[in-house]
Amino acid sequence: MTDILIRVRGLKKYYNLGAIKALDGIDADINKGDVITVIGPSGGGKSTFLRSLNLLEVPTEGSIIFNGVDITKKKELNSEGKMVRLDLNKHREKMGMVFQHFNLFPHLSILENMTLAPIKVKGMNKIEAEDKAIALLERVGLGDRAIAYPIQLSGGQKQRVAIVRALMMEPEVMLFDEPTSALDPEMVGEVLEVMKELAESGMTMVVVTHEMGFAREVGTRTFFLCEGKLMEEGTPDEIFNNPQNPRLQDFLSKVLI
Repeated sequence: MTDILIRVRGLKKYYNLGAIKALDGIDADINKGDVITVIGPSGGGKSTFLRSLNLLEVPTEGSIIFNGVDITKKKELNSEGKMVRLDLNKHREKMGMVFQHFNLFPHLSILENMTLAPIKVKGMNKIEAEDKAIALLERVGLGDRAIAYPIQLSGGQKQRVAIVRALMMEPEVMLFDEPTSALDPEMVGEVLEVMKELAESGMTMVVVTHEMGFAREVGTRTFFLCEGKLMEEGTPDEIFNNPQNPRLQDFLSKVLI
């Protein structure tokens, strides 16, 4: 029996009174341990889908059930079985988010960037938070950069910091929105390597990406989004070697050279 972590049903996101259908009725299940790679043409709804999972984009319609709780609703059951106001921030803490741009605070050191949220939001002890941060930095080859500032780091280093900063909150799922698209080509590999190691550790991941090699090698399942619809999903082998949808066939013919 699969262990579904996120269940998406009838997800729609419309703009301009429905004139623009960024998402047009998506059903999808994300299981614990899945590495979902989301591919498709620009404007197809990939980033909107990803950002909807933690309600950075508020859906027009549909449900997103995370850990058994529909986070699109106003209320949820508490431990005593009573209906209480939904604490969205509590659920968001369990979803790490890594963006195209690193969103590091320029006036804070790398160590301060990493420990700010765990201390302020989770109430983690400062020493404990710093020890955890240094261990994570060492894990991604940046143990000697703790007291540096973002301006002193390359793009690839900043993105590796952004990833381990998200891990500081001990999330159950990591969401990546085209994490390598803002990087110089020679920096892409070092970030993808960290993501690959994270996937191998068992972390549930949803990755919007243009890196087809990563999608084929690391993903456990691939979603093809186009025109706001989930047009095809399957294993990387099924998607890349035996695509069924004509639009997917056309897309792959252009991106696989």
